[in-house]
Amino acid sequence: MPARDLFHDIVKTALEREDWHITHDPYALSADSFDLAIDLGAEKVIAAERGETKIAVEIKSFLGPSKITEFYSALGQFIAYRTALQSQDPERRLYLAVPENLYKKFFATPFVQELIHQNTIYLITYDTDQEKLAQWIPSPNIANTLKPS
Repeated sequence: MPARDLFHDIVKTALEREDWHITHDPYALSADSFDLAIDLGAEKVIAAERGETKIAVEIKSFLGPSKITEFYSALGQFIAYRTALQSQDPERRLYLAVPENLYKKFFATPFVQELIHQNTIYLITYDTDQEKLAQWIPSPNIANTLKPS
């Protein structure tokens, strides 16, 4: 089993507080001979007419000395996981969960925003102090209608 991120339990609990049902912890995938594991899988009934929304969440803390190096790693991991997920569970959307304070300082920069846009990265930001989710970018209601480019 892969090592859990420092904030794994914070994000998991915050999702549950927002009525997400955790279906996988971790969410195991395979791609050829590679065994992959996204941190969490979750489901939520949004509205009776819209049905169920399914997500997978890769949690990152970005606590190392180089935020850009960690971002490169997270971006590559996100793309690989999304590719595997699309073939094995195409109705599930992958989100990258990052600390809210990091989002404001690092992810909001024009260069990183352009990378997020070009690579269709869905984000969840979380507040480590209040142990809650802060933002969904885009909202999970919208995400199921979007297709990665």
